[in-house]
Amino acid sequence: MANRSETKRAAVLREELHRHNHAYHVLDEPSIADAEYDKLFRELQQLEESHPELRTEDSPTRRVGAPPLDSFTQVKHRVPMLSLGNAFTEEELLAWHQRLVGKLDVQDDVQLECSAEPKLDGLAVSLTYEQGVFVQGATRGDGFTGEDITANLRTLASLPLRLISKKRNPVPDLLEVRGEVFMEKTSFIALNESQQASKQKEFANPRNAAAGSLRLLDSSITASRNLSIYVYALGEVSADSAAPETHSGVLDWLQQLGFPVCDQRSVCTGPENCYSYYRQLQSRREKLPYEIDGVVFKVNELSLQQELGFVSRAPRWAIAQKFPAEEAVTVVKSVDFQIGRTGALTPVARLEPVSVGGVTVSNATLHNMDEIERKDIRVNDTVVVRRAGDVIPEVARVLIEERKQTADKKDKTKPQRRYKIKLPEACPVCGSDVEQIDDEAVARCTGGLSCIAQRKEGIKHFASRRAMDIDGLGDKLVEQLMDEGLIDRVEDLFSMDAEALEQLPRMGKKKVANLLQALEAAKKTTLARFVFALGIREVGETGAANLASHFLDIGNLRKATREELEAVTDIGPVVAGSIVEYFADKDSCNTVDALLSAGITWPTETAVPEAGEQSLAGNTYVITGTLSQMKRDEAKQLLQAMGAKVAGSVSSKTTALFAGEAAGSKLQKAEKLGVPVMDEDALRELLGLS
Repeated sequence: MANRSETKRAAVLREELHRHNHAYHVLDEPSIADAEYDKLFRELQQLEESHPELRTEDSPTRRVGAPPLDSFTQVKHRVPMLSLGNAFTEEELLAWHQRLVGKLDVQDDVQLECSAEPKLDGLAVSLTYEQGVFVQGATRGDGFTGEDITANLRTLASLPLRLISKKRNPVPDLLEVRGEVFMEKTSFIALNESQQASKQKEFANPRNAAAGSLRLLDSSITASRNLSIYVYALGEVSADSAAPETHSGVLDWLQQLGFPVCDQRSVCTGPENCYSYYRQLQSRREKLPYEIDGVVFKVNELSLQQELGFVSRAPRWAIAQKFPAEEAVTVVKSVDFQIGRTGALTPVARLEPVSVGGVTVSNATLHNMDEIERKDIRVNDTVVVRRAGDVIPEVARVLIEERKQTADKKDKTKPQRRYKIKLPEACPVCGSDVEQIDDEAVARCTGGLSCIAQRKEGIKHFASRRAMDIDGLGDKLVEQLMDEGLIDRVEDLFSMDAEALEQLPRMGKKKVANLLQALEAAKKTTLARFVFALGIREVGETGAANLASHFLDIGNLRKATREELEAVTDIGPVVAGSIVEYFADKDSCNTVDALLSAGITWPTETAVPEAGEQSLAGNTYVITGTLSQMKRDEAKQLLQAMGAKVAGSVSSKTTALFAGEAAGSKLQKAEKLGVPVMDEDALRELLGLS
């Protein structure tokens, strides 16, 4: 029997989990990090397993999600939409496999065949088709009753409104499938930029954006959100179904019927191969166009699934192997200000070290003072830190509840006082005044190139791939070169001494020779790249390309007036002012002269076509493979300057694919879709370079 303390703890956990479930599934406003939720859920599970009398009918361990919203018609699922059990380690995956083997009438050493697929971070839905026509779509809701979102689902371009029927593959009279609606990373970024521009609330992550978009009453807004869907399972199917006998076969069959199915799926035999797939997918995770938070493994044979059956809230035959948390809870210990190449001050939170996505994080960006004020972040606050791939970790939100709870002076376990973050009056690096213009969110150091922090960041930008593309000259090496006194300004890169470089740690003769060779190769560039590499405030890649196409020579650009600059496509008063200010500065002009004296040149025939012509407007191109006469980024820039859109993937709307050497899957997809394929010579002819 459970003691009084255990009984009370179970009640507290149930209440907390109900509250967090409601915030996450109904309001789309998560109040706790996923890792913290999983921790609470597991604690309740363990209590109920040890003391079954603590398990109540309304326990979160007995159901999935939360009740549906009242604003939509309710739909009762023909087959319950259950959740999945979780595994967090290789040992837990092995234990799951062993439990299944123990329940089946097979030998103890048998290796079960499992279907494996990414666990998409979106919103689960049920799709019903009658005679091959889409008639109803619903959210999962509480697993038994969901919300009718048919009108919103119809707006998804990838969702088939009518299935493909063939004699060899007829469509069942009734077909219910389960899928996941999600928002790709690029669409999420574009949506939040739009929300920010219209001064509306931004979404916390792609999952919340997808869920919120599907719950809108106005389906025309949903249509603008660019949602995607993958189907992953069958629900109810009529007796005339020709469905295969394995889960992997079912996915192939559904794909033949016209459903979008994730192409990252696989079939693995035994737990060792399953975990190998998990590691491989984890290593590719950040390159995927959508967010995933783990891998789903399902016993592949449907007859074995039926034999294994279900527990109270999940099928025995499936499990979700979760990735390490991409969010974590920690405390802001202090705040420092870093100086960028244009003098911008970026507040950085120094955190109590915490593991986020398998990486120990001790720093996180706070962006700017407006963002700090909007999120009400203070020193000693308990916060949720978010990290996605190589992106700098950020403080996602403050746990206000923690601030209220620890305000009680009797609680000695956490800091009592929260300190508001203040903008420094002087640059923390060079001591120059800090200036903040009224209509800008960013405060800046006024030291210019006299500030070593600005010089250091400027050199990093100059060497970066999209600027001068100096192979082997990464951020850490730039830091090392400046700290050791081998360079002080960007022009010093081209006069470094080989013997001095070889004295640096981990810089042998071969590495030094490669670096010097890369510096020499970088001298042959384009005017557009050179202008962008200078790091003129407000001048991005497109602006640099437009300036290069208009003035054709750096001398003409240096002499240009504000009026002449504003005549260039997409160059407004603010950008024009920054350019005039840059070339009016003696230090900046000396830097340009020194770089040209070092031998940096560009052929006039590669000047960017005038952006104002927009001769390729309305066309969409994709570039793949290796180009021999120019870099892909350069080709992209040239096409965009002429009004074209350059996409990252091939679709039926692609105007043409430009294929260089070693072209891969994009070429195959283009050929399959009938998209015209052109070589590099055709690309140069289109750009007027041949």
